Amino acid sequence: MMLSLAIQHRFEGFDLDVEFTAPPGLTVLFGPSGSGKTAVINAVAGLLRPAAERIAVNGTVLSDSAAGLWLPPHRRRLGYVFQDSRLFPHLTVRQNLRYGQRFAPRNAPREDLSRVVEMLGIAALLERRPARLSGGEKQRVAIGRALLASPRLILADEPLAALDGARKSEILPYFERLRDESGIPVLYVTHSPAEVARLATTVVALEAGRVARQGPAVEVLGDPMFTPSGVRAVGAVIEARVAAHHDDGLSELRAGAARLYLPRVAQDIGAALRVRIAAQDVMLSLQEPSGVSALNILKGRIDRVRAGEGPGAIVSLDTEAGRVLARVTRRSVAAMGLAPGLELYGVVKTVSIAPQDAGG
Repeated sequence: MMLSLAIQHRFEGFDLDVEFTAPPGLTVLFGPSGSGKTAVINAVAGLLRPAAERIAVNGTVLSDSAAGLWLPPHRRRLGYVFQDSRLFPHLTVRQNLRYGQRFAPRNAPREDLSRVVEMLGIAALLERRPARLSGGEKQRVAIGRALLASPRLILADEPLAALDGARKSEILPYFERLRDESGIPVLYVTHSPAEVARLATTVVALEAGRVARQGPAVEVLGDPMFTPSGVRAVGAVIEARVAAHHDDGLSELRAGAARLYLPRVAQDIGAALRVRIAAQDVMLSLQEPSGVSALNILKGRIDRVRAGEGPGAIVSLDTEAGRVLARVTRRSVAAMGLAPGLELYGVVKTVSIAPQDAGG
């Protein structure tokens, strides 16, 4: 199922001009605060009516200003997951889920309640009311309610923003299952590179109301010229498979011809993973390191060096595991003679890779 969108709208001090087509899967609208992400998702939902727009989901036109067509929100068949779950406090989890089913059209394919409950791991919560749920549990119920409405598309506006790190790690796997098992496309808003790396089938990166980049997460996040959330958020994505789980609490991955060691991941041996490696956690060495505590040493060749306006630089390194970015000082660039074509080694500490940076 495909989403096609073209929007133009003027706010006070801000012009929005966004156009893209998203393939099936989970499309992430990514960018800093104020880039236009929520305006776009609200236009899709019908909560914002732009001056000029055309929005269609799998050929069904939701709005077309040139043709004078605009479907109100309740006729668009969309599921919306907000930052706060917005569950009905006087209803149990089961009743909240059943409420979603009330909005499923009679002729639409019906989601099975028991399958949704199993997929989201909420069977033990069915008789509770929202006041007795954690933040992560509430969001899983909100996802289930949206699914049970048999939507054409699910919208998620920074659904993890209000959660702490532990709750984010808890709920990310459920969004992965939603992406992989539901068959319903998702438009997901975030400014978190870790969420992009874990979840995105396609990334649409916004800057100042315009589309700055679009493509797979590996390509977009691995571009050293692309830093919409600032240099501290820069990090590339490596695709790998789980090779082994070791008794000392580490998991061994195979990425291309390289081995990577991470704190233990929940996935089974053979499972495919994406791993985000933050550029600030990568050191560079002209010689193969020995006698160091870091377990991940990746041989590679420099593809590009991007000097920043301050003292830093981003080095793009094509390694045997895939593209890696390193954030170093311009002084190190000069002292080491870092330039495209130079062979060297990237060094990554195992414990620097957080649990939320690795997922299916």
